[in-house]
Amino acid sequence: MTTNSESWLRFVAKPAVFVACLVPFGLLVKGALDGDLGANPLEHVTHATGDWTLRLLLVTLAMTPLRQLTGSTAWIRLRRMLGLFTFFYATLHFLIWIWLDQELVWGNMVADIAKRPYVTVGFAAWLLLVPLAATSTRGMMRRLGRRWKSLHRAVYAVGVLGVLHYLWLVKADLLEPLIYAGILALLLAVRWRPHLLRLPVRPGRTINVR
Repeated sequence: MTTNSESWLRFVAKPAVFVACLVPFGLLVKGALDGDLGANPLEHVTHATGDWTLRLLLVTLAMTPLRQLTGSTAWIRLRRMLGLFTFFYATLHFLIWIWLDQELVWGNMVADIAKRPYVTVGFAAWLLLVPLAATSTRGMMRRLGRRWKSLHRAVYAVGVLGVLHYLWLVKADLLEPLIYAGILALLLAVRWRPHLLRLPVRPGRTINVR
């Protein structure tokens, strides 16, 4: 028998999150069909897919702190979907680079990865995401056991590489990548110092909402 919270999660929250995650992709497709991707369409779609990869990655990383803060496990049950959408946008970002930017010339790709640090760390971040996406199913969780958690801690390295990729890419206005860096730093601090989520009740007492 399903509870009201399980029904809400299954029939409301998950479909809403799924649709919301597809909206940026839908807008890009519409823009492409309408010829409305700006003066430099390649730059527009490259930046848009990269931005949404990083945003969704940070939202995914926020699920555990939100569970700790609210005491609700519903956040964790959204994490897999958010993580897979992160991989979806990261793969789009990567495919745009190899297909439209590098035109499938493998020699140019290798040279670009070796020459430009932001490409190197971006490529490394995508490579780390591949096994995380491949092992995101419940079956793989059971097969890997404790090793699954160890493997999926690599998502924090992906976050660091993603922020570095953005910081090294931007040449002028650093405000947005620095905001992402600050959010990531806060999420990492909460991950490694969970007592930061202890809420004060009155002087001398705290409630640990983990």
